[in-house]
Amino acid sequence: MSPPSYDDTGVEYYGIPSFKFVSGPSTDIRIAYRCINPSAQKTVCISTCFGGRINTTLSFTGSDQALHNHRVIVVAMLGNGESSSPSNHPNFPKDIDYRDCVNAQYQLLTKHLGIKELEAVVGFSMGGQQAYHWACMYPRFMKYVIPICSSAKTSLHNYAFLEGPKAALTNSIDYEDGAYRTKGVKPTRGLRAFGRTYCAWALSAHWFRERQFEKLGFSNVEDFIKSNWEDAFEMWDPEDLLILAKMWQAGDIGKTHAGGDYLRALEDIEAKVLVMPSRTDTYFPPEDSEVELQHLKHGELAVMETIWGHMAGGGVNEDDTIWMSDRIAKFMGARTSLVGGLKETSLE
Repeated sequence: MSPPSYDDTGVEYYGIPSFKFVSGPSTDIRIAYRCINPSAQKTVCISTCFGGRINTTLSFTGSDQALHNHRVIVVAMLGNGESSSPSNHPNFPKDIDYRDCVNAQYQLLTKHLGIKELEAVVGFSMGGQQAYHWACMYPRFMKYVIPICSSAKTSLHNYAFLEGPKAALTNSIDYEDGAYRTKGVKPTRGLRAFGRTYCAWALSAHWFRERQFEKLGFSNVEDFIKSNWEDAFEMWDPEDLLILAKMWQAGDIGKTHAGGDYLRALEDIEAKVLVMPSRTDTYFPPEDSEVELQHLKHGELAVMETIWGHMAGGGVNEDDTIWMSDRIAKFMGARTSLVGGLKETSLE
């Protein structure tokens, strides 16, 4: 989740004039990004997740982590409040698509930063869905693709979950049926309801049963919900949250494929793909990842055995982060071909 105050350390911006969105409109936009280890030779792109900012995004660039010797470009996806979004752009489209995010990021990397190829694209949650879109839209631009707690297509169960927080926000009395801005009102009640509705889905039942919130310094679950979820989402712009949620719900790499079939799109991916779900993720369960692996030519599955649910992939639990970093390092360091077979790795 977002910190109490915004951290703009190292954040830069690149303007793209007359950017054309897949829904039709064209407008000037800007992309926010940060470059870590700028002198390194190999480059990795990491996109933000839902509720994430550039400087809250797990980059694996610590001295003992997998990407410490890589140039890592962390990019804010469109709609997150750092790059062009409803909150900072008066003519922002009503709907956006992952293809818009990836096309804008491609322009940033190639036209502005002069990058001709990527070693890898990495992403957690919505960032992982962007990574999958990268693999389909620019198939020869990267060697490795690493979606963490994510999927190639948003499931119906995932879609239905997102309807809950959306409804909590848009049906709140202070959202004013969308007219809150003209009335000079911030829908604080709606934003806090969004966070409260979201909370239980992000972590597992096992996590709550073991009262893991106490290890985070909270004496009871109510304090945890208020501080970690209600307070965090109160900081967000309502329209940014809604446009991101709609993009998440519509996530489908099949849109990049002539046949519109996400399984066929998976089959056409040329990059080596490390799929890392959490065993207890209710958004992106490992069973969905297993289906994806059946259609990837160069796929490897690494399942996190964790009670931290979806949040395991975001860097909130040190043990899970260490495990992910180790798996990424081994995957990107291996030079053996995976053609013709699938490998599965689980945390013992």
